[in-house]
Amino acid sequence: MNDKSIVVNDKRFKLFMTEAEILHEVQRVADEISRDLKGENPIFCPTLTGAFMFMSDLAKALDFDAMVQFVKFASYSGMASTGKVRNDLIFSEKCRGRHVVIVEDIVDTGITMDYMLQEIAKLEPASVRIASFLFKPDSFRKNFKIDYIGRTIPNHFIVGYGLDYDDYGRFYRDLYISEQ
Repeated sequence: MNDKSIVVNDKRFKLFMTEAEILHEVQRVADEISRDLKGENPIFCPTLTGAFMFMSDLAKALDFDAMVQFVKFASYSGMASTGKVRNDLIFSEKCRGRHVVIVEDIVDTGITMDYMLQEIAKLEPASVRIASFLFKPDSFRKNFKIDYIGRTIPNHFIVGYGLDYDDYGRFYRDLYISEQ
């Protein structure tokens, strides 16, 4: 790791994971999903806005075609979870009876994902799997399984590769971790 750092809004972040490392992990996750779901006609439900880059790279790395339906659920404001989930774009009826893969940029407390799992259950999918690029086990407060994890990370704030700090910092190809 080098000393590369960035400033987003009023916070400084240092390089945590390069684009090459990210793409390596994405390919590994895609291989696992392909092994498990090829031939099952799954529908991928990436969460806006953070998972758009992960979903794009994941789609290119899968060895099969599938449907994508974006959803938008959020509980963050600034650098902290509010504990309350907003649902701005809900799961499509197309999920009913299908194998669903919820694609998330990061799972930390699990509050948002837990809410999403309750919402998708109402559509009676054939199965639900979770693919999260990042996972913070030290923050996790819920009890559900994350089927596919790109990288487990420490309990620090991350920006880049779709993840933001107050809507900025998403467009970096690398991941950056907060300097505390």
